[in-house]
Amino acid sequence: MNSEITPTVKTFFDPLTSTFTHVVYEKSGSDCAIIDSVLNYDHKSGRTHTQAADELIDFVRQQNLEVRWILETHAHADHLSAAPYLKKNLGGMIAIGNRIQDVQIVFKNVFHFEENFQTDGSQFDYLIQEDEELPLGNLQINCLFVPGHTPACLAYQVSDSIFVGDTVFMPDVGTARCDFPGGNAHALYQSVQKLFSFPSQTKLYMCHDYPPNHREATFQTTILEQRQNNIHIHDGVSEEAFVAMRTARDATLEMPVLILPSVQVNIRAGEFPPKESNGVSYLKIPLNIL
Repeated sequence: MNSEITPTVKTFFDPLTSTFTHVVYEKSGSDCAIIDSVLNYDHKSGRTHTQAADELIDFVRQQNLEVRWILETHAHADHLSAAPYLKKNLGGMIAIGNRIQDVQIVFKNVFHFEENFQTDGSQFDYLIQEDEELPLGNLQINCLFVPGHTPACLAYQVSDSIFVGDTVFMPDVGTARCDFPGGNAHALYQSVQKLFSFPSQTKLYMCHDYPPNHREATFQTTILEQRQNNIHIHDGVSEEAFVAMRTARDATLEMPVLILPSVQVNIRAGEFPPKESNGVSYLKIPLNIL
């Protein structure tokens, strides 16, 4: 594996959830990893469809890529994962950070899951350890533990590029919220400092963008741009000031529209809850908990 090879990145955008999905590979015909996929979901009707995933599948087949990894940066609260659908059609291993177990323990109780729901991460094909390296043909994926938004967040470094999940957003948007169960603003500050320790021209790939009105959604920035211009955590912002800002801001935010369907599916590695006796899967809406 050659860490000097610059990866090729193809990015797909789902405008309804403001989510970017990245396909990372060396060249046509090589191994690839898919990061943070989207299953389309209509919360008004409860129906799912696979338009976003099908576009990604078409691209992978056109480029003759071999899917090795279907990676989640964390258990998302704003979109459902298409990981099982992608695996069925393209192969690959569904992987997430091993601290997903902490998230499963919390939300098993929130949703009052079935007794035999396991909180050991066994729904995923592979649990990633902190600082683990994953092979990807001639490339290598370095897995960076970056908790704060959730206790199980990972960022994935491939050569000069880091896929940051919800750790930071574009500089004019700031940082992720920390008020979900298990979130911690102190931990997020330290995670961002870990990212800021990389060379200034390291490319950062976003999982989401919520742009101000004057620009279109975009997905790439650099360490230097973040350190100079991030509105929440640029150079010179102390941990105490960041935590105070983040705590006050989080108190004003509404829950994401899809948090309830998303989390209960995503902690199952993208699978729906077990079908009931009528052959239908049901999502739960806990009242007065979140």
